[in-house]
Amino acid sequence: MADHAAVTFLLEQVTEVIRGYADLISSADKEFKKLKEDVEELKGILKDTSSTSTEGKSVRLIKNQIRDVVYEVEDAIDTWLTESKAKHRLMRGAAGLTFARKVKTLRVGQVKEMLQKANEMKTALKSAGTNKEAEVLERRKEDLPIRIDKVVGLKDEEEKIKGYLMTDQHELDVIPIIGMPGLGKTTLTWKIYNDQKICYDFPIRIWVHFSQRFNSKEVLIQIMKHFTSQMDELHSMSLRELCNKVHACLSRDKFLLVVDDVWKTEHWDAIKDALPYGNANGKVMITSREMTVGRHVKHITEPHAQRPLNREESWELLQLEVFGRLGNCPNALQGIGNVIAEKCKGVPMTIVVLGGVLKDQYLSLKSDALVREKWNEVAENENLALEDKKQVIVDIVALSYHRLPERLRDCFLYLGVFPAGYPVQTLTLMYLWISEGFIQPDGKRSLEKIAEDNLNDLISRNLLMVQKTNAMREVKVCRVHDIIRMFCADEAEKQNLFRDVKPQEENTGAFKASDMETIRRLCLHSDLDKFFSAKLKGDRVRSFLCFRKDDTDLKAENVSAIYENFVNLRILQSKSIKFKKFPPKLIKLNHLRYIVLCVPEVDTLPDQISQLWNMQTIIVHTNSESLTMKASLWKMIRVRHIKTKAAIVLEKKYVEGDQGGANLQTLNRLSPESVKEVSERAVYLKTLGVRGKLASLFNDMPLGNMKHLEKLKLYQAAASENRLPRLPDSSRFPPNLKRLTLSKTFLEWKHMSTLANILDLEVLKLKDNAFIGIQWDVPNNGFLKLQVLHILNSDLVIWTASESAFPTLRHLELKNCENLNGIPEGILQRLENLDIGRVRKSITDPAKHLKVQIKLGADLIA
Repeated sequence: MADHAAVTFLLEQVTEVIRGYADLISSADKEFKKLKEDVEELKGILKDTSSTSTEGKSVRLIKNQIRDVVYEVEDAIDTWLTESKAKHRLMRGAAGLTFARKVKTLRVGQVKEMLQKANEMKTALKSAGTNKEAEVLERRKEDLPIRIDKVVGLKDEEEKIKGYLMTDQHELDVIPIIGMPGLGKTTLTWKIYNDQKICYDFPIRIWVHFSQRFNSKEVLIQIMKHFTSQMDELHSMSLRELCNKVHACLSRDKFLLVVDDVWKTEHWDAIKDALPYGNANGKVMITSREMTVGRHVKHITEPHAQRPLNREESWELLQLEVFGRLGNCPNALQGIGNVIAEKCKGVPMTIVVLGGVLKDQYLSLKSDALVREKWNEVAENENLALEDKKQVIVDIVALSYHRLPERLRDCFLYLGVFPAGYPVQTLTLMYLWISEGFIQPDGKRSLEKIAEDNLNDLISRNLLMVQKTNAMREVKVCRVHDIIRMFCADEAEKQNLFRDVKPQEENTGAFKASDMETIRRLCLHSDLDKFFSAKLKGDRVRSFLCFRKDDTDLKAENVSAIYENFVNLRILQSKSIKFKKFPPKLIKLNHLRYIVLCVPEVDTLPDQISQLWNMQTIIVHTNSESLTMKASLWKMIRVRHIKTKAAIVLEKKYVEGDQGGANLQTLNRLSPESVKEVSERAVYLKTLGVRGKLASLFNDMPLGNMKHLEKLKLYQAAASENRLPRLPDSSRFPPNLKRLTLSKTFLEWKHMSTLANILDLEVLKLKDNAFIGIQWDVPNNGFLKLQVLHILNSDLVIWTASESAFPTLRHLELKNCENLNGIPEGILQRLENLDIGRVRKSITDPAKHLKVQIKLGADLIA
């Protein structure tokens, strides 16, 4: 929760001050170390209580108070450090003693008090035992009716699952049905469970429900109810005796057992010994929100990921909810009704809840014209229409939220900062998590790896939807479903994690200056000029997040409001705001960790950026071909990622004593003349892009010593005038290089033999005449680990390859290769995916007879 993340962040901050700013804190060193001990104790208490799924109002109040105090301490430390840096003075003598007294006052007066309250909270939770609020949430879910009378669509899903049940196997089959909250897993399973043919084929059918208040003995007794009425005898049995009894009963006959709503793998493990895996006539179906559960329990049949309703199915269900049956919708409402159904994105729970709103409007208004007017309002903002009914949705998603481990909770709630329907770039999300302090080091993995694992964990729990993957099956773009976003925004506001300023708040003036006194993270997605014109000041705001779907030009007077009214910003995500020039006073934001700017005409990063000593991520969107970095990269000791499409020219050289570069992970893109210095200083760099005249780089290839570099992109500038004669020897490339992109290099195909010898190469992208010539002959044992090959815009005609070449290639993309007459047969035999566009039709003909999946991106050429 936000309190735990805030304490963890403060602990990191205090530790960093002790380690990295010893010269500044001087006389206050002892007080800072005591503060660190107190914060560590506070963190330990919160960790001990984090397993409590939900808590009562009194406990929540204490946690909110802890968070507020932590924020206050954090702000005070930042203010002291900023003042010290600004005055270029050490905290020694009288100033040092004053500083020490301030730290002690803060520690004794507030942190110690919070420690006492936290201990009281821990004692209260321990004595309270079972969490009553969690039980209420669970009962609300169990009380929701299974709407068998209004099951529509998913006929293909139903037939597929029934096919699993009717297929003979050599032993017991366990079939997991997995899907996000509200998708209708239980409803579909119930329909199949009661299907006439299934009832006939399975004379013994048993339905049991797991809950978060799981009791393995009670589950086994529920199963045994189908075989005996001797309840007293069952309750007197031990767990082992019950397991044996269930096993014996299920071993004799053909049966179907449905286990609904499995939350944890441990719950399944507690009863699986009761299942007769040797009974080939038995079938078990389980429903779960979490793919990790599905993979764990499956036996023979792979987990089945239930799909959302399509547009037609969504409209059918909405009609049933509003009008009681199909065909009763007036013609005047059909068009707008279809629009609303589509906006529910195929989730039955959303359709059912929104259907109740529409039904009330339909029954209360006298004419279809008035109804249509109201429905148009719903279509424009369906989330607003759901406000009165959102508790149903919140309760369903809350069950998943309270099951999350502490490390995931803030990462999950943070999904609400993105507007509805916004395509979330995974790298953006992970960089933000890191900069916000949600990702803490574990001593084994990089912060980026931990963030990636968290992302995949949320996906496997069906709390985050995958929208786009790359050829290596890595998630590139995600989407947050509206019902998930609604919960995240609602819960985050309760915890003061962030505040999403809604357009109606801006328009009505409901958002006031007093609101800014406590907000830590501010999300704005609508009229920025209107917001800034209110001249709201937010000294406690640490994150300014703007994810508009379209770009906006701020008025000149409002540009300065960002750094004048929000002086303590750590995060400035302003890609949607177009700046006419680099904001010169941006360097006043001393605490910045993450910045995204869109400055189309900028060609220089000023020297003062070096003063932003906390900076971790810099992303600059510009139309310029080059970007001169006057700031010294080597003084920025915390910077991890620098990204822009312009070629960065490092103007400031390394000076003895500079400590920057050690944390640098991504540098995209860099000018060739700056590569050598980067290769010597940024030794842990993992991703590098280079743009410019590559001849100088290839003549003195300095990348051979970059042992951590895995991804390299090389873009040749003015290719027609600077044709490259050759590639460097394969030994001059990074030794652990896995992904390589070449663009506009105009090399002859014979030089591909160099790339064929890069031992760990997995992905190779050749763009815009990276290689030229009519024929490419691939020698024996070339590209032994290559899995993905892209060739875009090439004049290649003949492509030959030995049988031993490309043994692991599974994905091939060919775009605008209009002269290519075919793909080597050996490659085709191994391919899983073929992505093509503007190529000859003859290329696809042989592939049609194989198991390769063909994706057609543009017309074929005869």
